[in-house]
Amino acid sequence: MNNKELIKYALEAREKSYSPYSKFKVGAAILTKSGEVITGCNIESASYTPTICAERTALAKCVSEGHTDIEKIAVVGSLEKISYPCGVCRQFLREFGKDMLIICATSEDNYTEYKLSELLPNSFGPEDL
Repeated sequence: MNNKELIKYALEAREKSYSPYSKFKVGAAILTKSGEVITGCNIESASYTPTICAERTALAKCVSEGHTDIEKIAVVGSLEKISYPCGVCRQFLREFGKDMLIICATSEDNYTEYKLSELLPNSFGPEDL
């Protein structure tokens, strides 16, 4: 699957966001190495602390459906300025590989891509235990 197709899934997931407090919608779409696409959106809570980002929602769904073989993830936040995964999400994604591709987009035609190791250098992972 090409990046534009994956971004389209993230854009669709963004529309399902539950963000009544920040009004900042985020969608994420993960492509597993077996070719499955799993999506997630951010979900806010009135008490803020239990709020969960789109990337972690998508990754939790992946794992709960038996997928830990992540190839890449597309993330769409703002439609005007590219948004990047927060530090917590970067570390959460790191559990499943430092070389996964992270695609940050505002649209199917405006995106950047990085290896997770570029966004989270010198990271701590399972091999460090």
